Order: sequence, then structure tokens, then C-alpha cells
Amino acid sequence: MPPRAFGVPFSAILKGLICLLALWLGSFSPANAYSVVLPDSLRQTSAADSLVLAQCPGYTELRVGSVLFVGNSVTKERVLRAELDFREGDTLTAATLSRRLEANRLRLYNLQLFHQVLVQAVCRDGNLTVLFSMQERWYTFPIPIFSLADRNFRSWLDRPDRWNRIDYGVHLVRRNFRGRNEQVLANVQLGFNRKYELFYEAPGYGKRRRIGFGVGVSYYQSHALDYITVRDRLVNFRQEEGFPIERQYVVAGLRWRRTVQHRTALDISHHREQVSDSLYARNPAYFLGRSRREYLEFALISILNQRNTFAYPLTGQYVEAGISYRKFLTPGSPDITTLRGRYARYVALGGDWFYSAGVRGQVRFAQHLAYADSRSFGYETLVRGYDAYVIEGRHYALLQQGLTYRLFDAARVKLNGINNAKINSIPLALYLNTFADVGYVRNPQKLATNQLPNKPLAAIGLGLHLATYYDWVFTLEYSRNVERQGGFFFRTEFPI
Repeated sequence: MPPRAFGVPFSAILKGLICLLALWLGSFSPANAYSVVLPDSLRQTSAADSLVLAQCPGYTELRVGSVLFVGNSVTKERVLRAELDFREGDTLTAATLSRRLEANRLRLYNLQLFHQVLVQAVCRDGNLTVLFSMQERWYTFPIPIFSLADRNFRSWLDRPDRWNRIDYGVHLVRRNFRGRNEQVLANVQLGFNRKYELFYEAPGYGKRRRIGFGVGVSYYQSHALDYITVRDRLVNFRQEEGFPIERQYVVAGLRWRRTVQHRTALDISHHREQVSDSLYARNPAYFLGRSRREYLEFALISILNQRNTFAYPLTGQYVEAGISYRKFLTPGSPDITTLRGRYARYVALGGDWFYSAGVRGQVRFAQHLAYADSRSFGYETLVRGYDAYVIEGRHYALLQQGLTYRLFDAARVKLNGINNAKINSIPLALYLNTFADVGYVRNPQKLATNQLPNKPLAAIGLGLHLATYYDWVFTLEYSRNVERQGGFFFRTEFPI
């Protein structure tokens, strides 16, 4: 699969690895951490400032007399207060009041617990009354699981035991559990492939809600497994009797949460994994020469998220840095240290035009890597246009850029006949996006049949992005890569 550039050379694309962004997120000063640049459609006007100055003429500093919340029937008030960078008794500068209130409004909105958050301020004799009003979302989502355990309907229909080859169950998410922004997630999947999972996440406790924790347990069995990569595509093995893969793990960790924008997590997990003899015979390197393994993993990750909205950001920045260490309890398996970093920037160009750019990278240290530990592109990270492929390797670097034009923003569409305010108002915004991605994966142990590792990858494309209900983002994109391959691809998240 030799490279064929369409109009420009790609020989110098991303040869080096991106330096990992160190865990210096805490070094951001509060002033920088709370600064938010907003597009015109999201920025509150200075009318609030003018009103406050008219109510309290001659005051350059204003004292916060009271902070009130309306609409949080489920959410506890202390959860909201912990996100604010001011409280009763503090003094705010009159000249920057509107910007300060807007930054705090966005903090509450980016808890992703509310459809909308509004803020108003009233001044009397130099004393401010600040009111935050909000519309809560629906927090419980039971999603039925029903799927066929074959490639397609025709293949399933041809099976004599077709009614035994069905996956069914329920995926349940409870957000804002107990009104404290906690989350409970459960999966019960039965049938041909089985999964049992339960996770609990508490972002913070105490008056300032700084320290939290998370715990979880997972057990998984599958009759099918992608066990090797040939010609840069996954090869699947399906086992009729028994399971080719079985995984189980438990995880527990601490959370340090400065605000919704700045979070750090430390997790410790214990894993047990095993493959069947049939799969081991097909790829002994899947677990590096053994059919089962056991290990402990320690992972530290820190995130600074200063984007105006978390679901479909238009302005701001995002920084993420992490390190993990995998200690194998199985003799003969070398330990693995992985460093990862990511940075993204979002800029309003004026009017309805926006620009975004992001870089991310990984560096992995180990004497040897099992096939199961060699994932790079084609999983959570992707050079758009290479969706049909997976690229295995130790290290990778990725650069993505996008130019976005807002076609329309309907704000909120009311659904007549539905009285529940949590579901009768649908936000709709449609964007036209053009993008360019370049990436590189380093794999010194690649198979001869795989051509995409150790070479520059690049693609350009055009897409439509729909941002709507409950932070859902749907993208339909056409991309064309450096191999002169093109196609339409559908995704369900913002790509940068």
C-alpha cells in the first residue's frame, strides 16, 4: 500500500512524537483558569453591567450580599456553590462583573446536569444579589440491549441455532445520583456474549467538594474476538463452544477536583484475562506466549478543560496529561509504562466562523508488547479517513485541524403536547466543517503484511455536525486519505 500524495508531499509529516504535557495543570493561576472567551451567540452582553452600575452609581467594587439558585429541584445547592469562584461576603470589581458572572454560569452549565443556566445580578447600596436559574435534565437512562451475534441479519438467519445467537440485556445510567452529581452505571448483557458491570463515581465530597472517589467491577465473556491484524485490518475469530476471551477487573481510585474544569484522578485496578486454547493456537503473541495473565495497573490523569461547552466546543482550550504503569503478576511478562498527552485549542474567528486544532501523542516503554497491548490508531484515537483500518504500535502522534461554519442555531425547539420541561425543549445547531488530519505510528515489530505503521498518514474531508439533545453530537463526514481512498463516515462525538 504505497503512499500516493494528492497534490502535496507528505514525506515530512509528523516524524517526531509530541512531547507529553507534564502535570503542571495546577500551575495555572485562578485568573487564567476562570477566563473564558465566548462567541457572540454565547456571550452575555454588557447590559447587566450597565444595569448594575445604574443601580449602584459610583461603586467600583461591589460586595456579594447573597447568591440564590432557582430550578435545582434535584441537585443539591452545595454542589452548585462548590463550582463558583465567589461567595457571600466577597468583593467583585464592577468593571468585570459581567465576564465574571458568565464564567461562573458556564461552570454550572458544564456540569452537564442542566439544559440551560441563566444568571442575573441586582445591586443596591453596593450590595449584589446574584441569581442563577436552571432547567434540570432527565437523569435516568435505561437503554435496552438487543443485538444479533453475527456479522449481519442474513448470516444470523442462516444459522440453525439462530435464537441462541442473540445478545440482550439493559444498560442503565443514573446521573446526578442523590442530587450530588454522582453517577451509577450498570450493564447486564446476556445471551451469546455476556457482560456484567457496575461502576460508581463520586466527583467530590466535603464543603468545597474537592476529594471524591470511584469504584467499579467488570466481568466479560465473548464468543468472538479480534485476535490479529493482517493487511492493517482486524481478523475475527468466532468460537461456537466456550469463549475465546474472558476478562475481569476491579478498580478503585481517588479524585481531586478543583472545579468542573480542573480534575485529577488516580486509579488502581486489578485485572485477570485469559484466552482459549483455540485462540492461543492462532496467535500465541496475543498475551505474549501465554494463555492467561494477571496484572495491577496504576493510572494518574489530570485534565484542564477551559472550553466554553464540553459537548461541542467553539472557544477555549483543553489540556490532558497522564501516566500509567502496568505491573504484571504473571512471571515472564515485562512491565509497561505509558505516557499520554493531549492539547486542543478552539478559536472564534468572527461571525459564524470557528477554528479548532488539536495534538495528542503516546509514548510506551516496555521490553516486549503483547498484541493486546499494541493499540494505537483505529480505536479511541483515529486519523479520519482510515476508519476501516487499525494501526498497531508503541508510540503515536496525531494532529487534527478543523474550520467550522455555523449554518444555523435554532437555540431550542419546543415540542407541543409534552408538558415535561426536561424533554420538551430540543437544542439544535448545525455546523459545516472542513478538516485535515495527519498522524504517525511507530511500531518496530510490525507484521510484513501491515503497511500503515511507520509511515505518515494524512486525510482531508468535509462534514456536517449536528449538536442537540443531552450533549449528543452526530457527525456525517466525507474524508479522503493519502492512499486515494474516500468514503462517508458517521460518528457520535466531536472529533477534536
